Amino acid sequence: MNTVGLVAFALVGSTKAIREDFDLFGITIVGLAMAFAGGATRDVLVLRTPLALQSPIEIALGLFGVALAIALQVVLAAPDTHPITLVSDAIGLAAFATAGAIVATEAGVSAFGVVAIATINAVGGGAFADLLLDRAPFILFEDFYASCAVLGGLTYVVAGAVGVVGSTAAALCAAVTVATRLAAVTYGWELPTAGEIEPPTR
Repeated sequence: MNTVGLVAFALVGSTKAIREDFDLFGITIVGLAMAFAGGATRDVLVLRTPLALQSPIEIALGLFGVALAIALQVVLAAPDTHPITLVSDAIGLAAFATAGAIVATEAGVSAFGVVAIATINAVGGGAFADLLLDRAPFILFEDFYASCAVLGGLTYVVAGAVGVVGSTAAALCAAVTVATRLAAVTYGWELPTAGEIEPPTR
């Protein structure tokens, strides 16, 4: 799960930087930030050394995702809105939500902690990448995105509560996350803002 998430999110983060006309160094930094920031935050919360600092393989996977994004820029007119990027984003979201839920469960945190860490793992990198791009994190005001990770984390918790554990619980978490994200992209789902909530009529 972690491997899939690293490659997918490094690709997505890099395409964001490419869209903003960053140079190759900037593209690499944003791509790696999106790939690693969420997982590093997860690891700090469960009191362990971030995986990115333990193995050069982790960095190599992130750089591979960056290279894929640059390659897509060469062959595609708009890589940031291409289905390959959108699907990669959904897969990365699901992979990191699941990885976060697994790590949190192994750390022995509460059910709320499992959902919170799964969500942070899934969306923390994207939020940090947006800050590097000098814009407010889109998870706070656009789209049905972080909610997908929340639903995935809840699925993992519920599965464990009814006795479904291990790879089956992980698969359910990933499936719910990626399915809801792809549905949100397909059908344009968004959470309402406070201004859109109509007062009750008398």
